[in-house]
Amino acid sequence: MDVSTGLDYVRKNSRAVMLTNRKNGAPAMSPVSVVVVDEQLIMSCRETAYKVGHLRRDPHTSLCVFPDKWLGRWVQLNCRAEIISLPDAMETLVAFYRALGGEHPDWDDYRRAMVKDKRCIIRFEILSAGPDVLG
Repeated sequence: MDVSTGLDYVRKNSRAVMLTNRKNGAPAMSPVSVVVVDEQLIMSCRETAYKVGHLRRDPHTSLCVFPDKWLGRWVQLNCRAEIISLPDAMETLVAFYRALGGEHPDWDDYRRAMVKDKRCIIRFEILSAGPDVLG
C-alpha cells in the first residue's frame, strides 16, 4: 500500500492504537485519535504523557488505524514522529480540533485550555503503509 492510500484511509477513520518503545525496549500501546491536516498526519497529546517521552527518546512508531465500528479493514502506518510544543503547536492544535470535531464555540477558551493542559502536536512522517495483502 502506498502512503497516499494510507492517508486517504485516515481521512475517513481517526481511531488508532499507537505503538512506542519504553526505555527498556518493551512495547507501549496507547489509544489515540489521528487526523490529516494539510497532507500531514497529526495528533494532539499532553507533553507529560509517557508516549511523548518515548517518542523523544525513539521517534519510530507504528499506528494501527481502524474504523469506528472496530471490525473491518484497517491500516498500519510505520512512522517517524516529530513533537511540536507550544507556542509553535497552537495553530496546528486548532486545525486538529477542526478536523476532528468542527468549530469550537470559544476559540480563546480552547487556546487557554491547550496551554493549561500543556498540549503538543505529534506529526508523523509515514515511512510505510500496509497491509499489502489481505489474509
